[in-house]
Amino acid sequence: MTADELARLITKKRVAPRAAAGCAARRTGSVWRRETGGDVNLLFDLASITKPMTAVAIARAGIDPGQPLGALLPEARGTASEGVPLELFLAHRAGLEAHLPLYAPLLGGHPVDPAEALRLAAAARRLDAPGPAPPEGFAPLYSDLGYILAGAALARAAGTVDAGQAIDRFVLEPLGVAASGGTVRDLAERGVVGPFAPTEHVAWRGGPIAGAVHDENAWALTGAGGSGHAGLFGTVGVLLSFGSAVLDAIEGRGGPLGGVQELGWLVRKRPGGVLRAGFDGKSAEGSSAGARMGPNSFGHLGFTGTSLWIDPDAAIVVTLLTNRVSPSREHLAIRDARPWAHDTLWERSCEISRSGP
Repeated sequence: MTADELARLITKKRVAPRAAAGCAARRTGSVWRRETGGDVNLLFDLASITKPMTAVAIARAGIDPGQPLGALLPEARGTASEGVPLELFLAHRAGLEAHLPLYAPLLGGHPVDPAEALRLAAAARRLDAPGPAPPEGFAPLYSDLGYILAGAALARAAGTVDAGQAIDRFVLEPLGVAASGGTVRDLAERGVVGPFAPTEHVAWRGGPIAGAVHDENAWALTGAGGSGHAGLFGTVGVLLSFGSAVLDAIEGRGGPLGGVQELGWLVRKRPGGVLRAGFDGKSAEGSSAGARMGPNSFGHLGFTGTSLWIDPDAAIVVTLLTNRVSPSREHLAIRDARPWAHDTLWERSCEISRSGP
């Protein structure tokens, strides 16, 4: 099944209203063959796939991941997160709660104070994570709050408006994809105003969301820009370019994102679970990555219905972009669809690798 056939099947089965799919396989050296299908020019809300881009931007910006958060982000000073190294936030091992509704003041008609929101996030230490952080961090717990803080620290260190602008500088521009991926603000500055895949119908935000980030905290904190955990939009081609370049870099093949020295630490396996730094690893059982992706595979999912997986053993990258939250986040067919979709794209990658010059 081709990528185009798969994307059309996703919509036919009503997994999501719109879909794009893509796969890439490295043949020799750093030469990649790839295939895309479906809504290939549509800008999807990438949701949490913003997180690996934040981590890569931090690495490429030359920020020491061993620096305590308080040295980079004044709002963290005096909180439990002040002395925790930045790397542990990227690896979801900083001891933070998973989520806080930092956008809550908006529900009462009040503005959100970004500085106060950052202080609340930095203070949200879990009860099972007391005291100073161990060298490898606390027990891992996937946390948006950690990436909100890491994104803010990235922006301060890089001198950018927000994490989205830093990702544009350190990731998207070097990849040559900044005209088809980025924040709504940065795309508009390049004359790109869509088309955007619509996401959810949210009454308190005025109805259907399109051309604005779906994540409430990102919308409250950075608006048309980008936070460390969400805020980026992109086409299927953007994610294939990103995944391919990450794999080339961590294997020491060079390329626009650097080499293993810059990015290798992001994907090393860590104790206590499969979460890496910026990426998720493949679980031994029941992984959304499917059965074909190898045990060393890494990637990320996005709440809106997006996914990216990289198999270093097979030199394969697969991505599925959907707007499954349209019109409601309660539509969960994507959970069953992802494994077989990723398997199908992995198999298609093998086919395109064997064919042609």
